[in-house]
Amino acid sequence: MSNSSDSHVRSLFADRIGGEEYGLSNEIYKFEKIKRARQAAERENPDRLLINLGVGENDEMAAPSVRAALTHEASQPENRGYADNGIDEFKAAAASFMSAAYGVDIDPDSEVNHSIGSKPALAMLPMAFINPGDVTLMTVPGYPVAGTHTAYLGGEVHKMPLLAENGFLPDLESIPADILKRAKMMVLNYPNSPTGAIATEGWFKDVIEFALQNKITIVHDAAHGLLSFEQAPLSFLAVDGAREVGVEVHSLSKGFNMIGWRIGWVCGNSTVISAFADIKDNSDSGQFIPIQKAAAVALGDASIYQDVQVKYRRRLGKLVTVLNEAGFDCKMPGGTYFLYAKSPTGAGDSVNFASAEDATNHLISEAGILTVPWDDAGSFLRFSATYDANGESEEDELMKLLGTRLTALGLRF
Repeated sequence: MSNSSDSHVRSLFADRIGGEEYGLSNEIYKFEKIKRARQAAERENPDRLLINLGVGENDEMAAPSVRAALTHEASQPENRGYADNGIDEFKAAAASFMSAAYGVDIDPDSEVNHSIGSKPALAMLPMAFINPGDVTLMTVPGYPVAGTHTAYLGGEVHKMPLLAENGFLPDLESIPADILKRAKMMVLNYPNSPTGAIATEGWFKDVIEFALQNKITIVHDAAHGLLSFEQAPLSFLAVDGAREVGVEVHSLSKGFNMIGWRIGWVCGNSTVISAFADIKDNSDSGQFIPIQKAAAVALGDASIYQDVQVKYRRRLGKLVTVLNEAGFDCKMPGGTYFLYAKSPTGAGDSVNFASAEDATNHLISEAGILTVPWDDAGSFLRFSATYDANGESEEDELMKLLGTRLTALGLRF
């Protein structure tokens, strides 16, 4: 029965997920590979502490005031219903936050709408622009969701590599003319995950002019916006002309320790916000109202994100020191809680790495150090400062252990 059932449904699958070949590929998703390598290392060395520098999730809970607000609001009967396109209280809080944190004034009624985190927003926005044959411009390495949904819609993705020699900014002038003719949307992300690069006001001005000349909409993913170390947090919308060409996607996950709460917003061009709201209205029924109200409390307390920024700046500084002592060539990132470092080429006298993925597997199996490889635009390893440690003394102990293990590997670069 199971075989005939499988045959029946498999013949019906859409091409966008592989058609009849869905699930038959031997290709394994990168993070699944890392998970399997980690599990194997833990089985073989059950008593060895895993130094997890791969996870990209804040290691603290949301602030007590935010959790208290959620508890209170969840008990109010008026909050039990559907939120649809968001409550006014959250929209007003998002608008006030944009003004206080970024100096950007937005209309809470027409220029902002909540989302169930940034991921669904990035999945929905292509539906407002992409027809079959249209192009979305995406940076690599990067967060692939908007590109995945572009392909679902019959569109194409043009990859813009982020290279060290360009400061990990895409080279807009290298985009082929035939691609530009079909391009509808460009997705950017600064401070950039995973490279840690930041964008300046001058570069954003260039992007806006490029979008106007080529009739392209900009979607700026600002998930790491508050984790800016090299300069004050900068919103794309703070630059003249930005609102004419696009929108910005925000999340409370990174800056407010609200990983898993699934709450964010899209703001900017009012016509795009209206289209997003219409699409969203046919895709979900809004985030739970108590979560929106608790998020409004978070957005009103600047000390929360300021403390988060101080913590990860400190941790990244320690990580830079340890990695450089082990032979890496890295410096403080401009933003995010990630450190993007050129991958080693080998270890000891006889082990060679053909890719960052090879290096990652060696670090996990031989030293119990978990990282994330990126081989999209050169071979790099991504180290995260979101490891579990309670206070600075535990941070220092973990960094000392990391340094000892890295030194013992004898990495070559």
